Amino acid sequence: MIHFSSVTKQSGNKILFTNGNFQLNPGEKVGLVGPNGAGKTTVFRLIVGETMPDEGRVSKPDKTVVGYYSQSIDEMRGRTVLEEVKSAAGSLTTMANELQRLEARLSEPMDDDEMMKTVERYGELQAEFERLGGYDLDARAAEILTGLGIPPEEQGRMTESFSGGWKMRIALAKILALQPDVLLMDEPTNHLDIESIVWLESWLKGYKGSVLMTSHDREFMNRIVNRVVEVAHKTITVYGGNYDFYERERAIRLEQLVAAAKRQDDMLAKEEEFIARFAARASHAAQVQSRVKKLEKIDRIEIPLEEKDINIVWPTPPRGGEEVVKISGLGKTWRTGEGREKLVFRGASALVKRLDRIAVVGVNGAGKSTLLKIITGQTEATEGQAVIGASIDVGYFSQNSLDILDPDSTVVEEVHSRIPNSNLGYVRSLLGAFKFSGDDVDKKISVLSGGEKSRVVLATILARPVNLLVLDEPTNHLDIASREVLLDAVKNFPGTVMIVSHDRHFLKAITTRVFEVDKNELHVVDGDWDYYLEKRGHARGL
Repeated sequence: MIHFSSVTKQSGNKILFTNGNFQLNPGEKVGLVGPNGAGKTTVFRLIVGETMPDEGRVSKPDKTVVGYYSQSIDEMRGRTVLEEVKSAAGSLTTMANELQRLEARLSEPMDDDEMMKTVERYGELQAEFERLGGYDLDARAAEILTGLGIPPEEQGRMTESFSGGWKMRIALAKILALQPDVLLMDEPTNHLDIESIVWLESWLKGYKGSVLMTSHDREFMNRIVNRVVEVAHKTITVYGGNYDFYERERAIRLEQLVAAAKRQDDMLAKEEEFIARFAARASHAAQVQSRVKKLEKIDRIEIPLEEKDINIVWPTPPRGGEEVVKISGLGKTWRTGEGREKLVFRGASALVKRLDRIAVVGVNGAGKSTLLKIITGQTEATEGQAVIGASIDVGYFSQNSLDILDPDSTVVEEVHSRIPNSNLGYVRSLLGAFKFSGDDVDKKISVLSGGEKSRVVLATILARPVNLLVLDEPTNHLDIASREVLLDAVKNFPGTVMIVSHDRHFLKAITTRVFEVDKNELHVVDGDWDYYLEKRGHARGL
């Protein structure tokens, strides 16, 4: 369906990939992976025609409809949510208008030839309209919005009343409602809660078109894709299987490449030794020249530079009491901008015990972050209390933590200022774990992206001797490799953890208990993630 044929693309002075080849077949679900800046977004832009290859060709059938969901969204204003989603199917709207015109025309007098032409056109158009799902567009758009967490009672609101994160969901709904032949998705799970991610998985599994997507959510990739295309080290490489298979296969291929490089180096050393030994002898001149030419023609095997595995060594925290946080009759009500009161939860009681790994879960807006803010003293409870235990030192991460960074400091200065007793070597190693190396550590905070700032804040928290980690969406904007570093760090953390995350792979690996905020109440499940799914009846998809 879509063919990359010997494609080379350069961005400025940087070569992204050379002689790249892959194809996206009808109905195939493919994951697009690679380090940031390697060229994944460029692959999308090449497919939709926003940029052209420097060499080679990107081809697709003329009538192929491509839907592209990216992290940049167009301005949304002047329409309700439902109208905005339906507007994506612009051709259907045009077709519906023409069908109405033809229906009116058929009720008017006309000669036989004109009647025959009008009937034929109406029949062709009606068949195409039905094939494209025109008759169920309203229902389809409403269903998609509901699945992505915007219920029917909210779908009549104007788009401009929604925050940026919710507008991303609306943009995703527009692409899905279009039902294109090819669906390109750049991080579709960003801004989605677990329930919406599970719904999207189900939708994509039933989708008959082709999918090419990037995602930092390992579980999501594993459940959807059946092939992986890697953009890295100036090459495009294709792997069969899901993300876990890709990781294993890539490791095997690297081992084989290293072994082949060693054999080649041994061969080259022997040839070069022969040339050096007999270069001055006339009797061996022909053999020497032959071997020189042979070496000139050999393609040297290059081993891609692999990032070093860095294990974070936690500073020893103080030993806290067995009761880390005691929650008693806790309630919170927010006052809205219109002066109305919005109940978040009430009557919440629970005990956080030493060394617990607690996943705090619930749909977006249920009150997960509010609970963590009360525990860490970021906001006050309306009723009840959350008491921190004796000798408990808290490390708290939220997206708002990004605002406390000094924009005029460099990355290394910012982290070093939080742990002044550590040497620069340790600080640089810590930053290396979160993909800051070389000149990156000397960047000003002010020029960093949101994801980079998140990594800086996480580095400062992971370096302090705390015994209670409270993490609110720490995996947002982190790629899979950085998430694995954070996961290993949390596994080895010698204290208590409370975490809000939509990354099921992450939660499954660490959770020992679950606090679920649902319908204004807090429910405690004493068990790991799998037990929680079984207990709450979510095993069907989560």
